[in-house]
Amino acid sequence: MPESAGVVLSLSDIAARLGGDVLGDAQTPIRQVATLASAGEGEIAFLANLKYRSQLQTTRASAVILAPEFADAVTLPRIVCRNPYAYYARLATLLNPPAPTAQGVHPSAVCASLVPGSASIGAHVSIGKGVELGEGVVIHPGCVIGDGVVIGDGSVLHPNVSVYAGCRIGARTILHSGVVIGADGFGFAPDQGRWVKIPQIGRVIIGDDVEIGASTTIDRGALDDTQIGDGSKLDNQIQIGHNCVIGKHCVIAACAAIAGSATLQDNVTVGGAAMIAGHVTIASGAVISGGSLVMKNITRPGQYTSVFPLEEHSHWLHNAAQIRHLGKLAERVAELEKTLKNINTKD
Repeated sequence: MPESAGVVLSLSDIAARLGGDVLGDAQTPIRQVATLASAGEGEIAFLANLKYRSQLQTTRASAVILAPEFADAVTLPRIVCRNPYAYYARLATLLNPPAPTAQGVHPSAVCASLVPGSASIGAHVSIGKGVELGEGVVIHPGCVIGDGVVIGDGSVLHPNVSVYAGCRIGARTILHSGVVIGADGFGFAPDQGRWVKIPQIGRVIIGDDVEIGASTTIDRGALDDTQIGDGSKLDNQIQIGHNCVIGKHCVIAACAAIAGSATLQDNVTVGGAAMIAGHVTIASGAVISGGSLVMKNITRPGQYTSVFPLEEHSHWLHNAAQIRHLGKLAERVAELEKTLKNINTKD
């Protein structure tokens, strides 16, 4: 369990800021959040998954966060709220505020544009010409910001982020280490056995309140812009191809790959290592299971899966061999149905 950031709040203080109903001693002091299994004195735990319900009886937490249906499951001081998991997330943020960053420009940074006095520019940062930085922007060491980039108020770029020329990043957006925004899309035209590079003249446009995980790459558009909508959250090591449009409040887990010109409408969830082919559209609210391959449009919400369940290798080989012959089997069934229909007609 990490050390507390020094913030200590009573349950009544917490409820006053985040809502919820306090049952039991409202003055119980809380310094940190923890799991039901690991929590100790001064820590608050939460129940968000029913398989951990039994741990309510053994937890050593000073207090717990519960949904209304479990309000009477323990006698510990508790906060009752509609969504304990989201409440925990907000409380963890409240108890663990980010470390303050010193305003100003490090002497080793190279800035060809004006920097607001409220911004923090770390060591060995390179900022090109015509860059517009909002108030309170934090750019950690080693970042490279190309000409004409726009970064909105309160955004944070962690070490070694690269943002190519002309790209736009909204307000309160977080880019983790190694993110590359606006590299060339994979565009080449075949010509007599050779490949002719297609200039990628679009941009990457990232909305407000987006978070992008470490080493994720988002390619600039070939003609139109690649877009990431407000509130979307991308995990580590994701590839977003040129001209993709990712809607608002989408969630994409690690190692997913999305080929060029794919469109994810709002509130789409993509599991880890999923692969989405180019030029497909996925409807709002759709959920793509981890490891799935999407080769055609998805026109309505729901969960979609395209992988075999895990099984012993010998069984997998047997099933895979049968799948190879499904086409011929379908043809034979069709012939048998035709023959049977003719027999029935004669009768």
